[in-house]
Amino acid sequence: MKKYVCDACGWEYDEALGDPDNGIAPGTKFEDLPDDFECPLCGVGKDMFSEAE
Repeated sequence: MKKYVCDACGWEYDEALGDPDNGIAPGTKFEDLPDDFECPLCGVGKDMFSEAE
């Protein structure tokens, strides 16, 4: 499982954990997130995320 970081604010999406507070189940791959997914902190879209090192 990978992690992705918001380039705008630094919030991290961890595929293993998902984002249960926003209805995203643990184990949900980043590419499987809805096209309209937004960072829960700053509201930017998926295109503003980078894979974490």
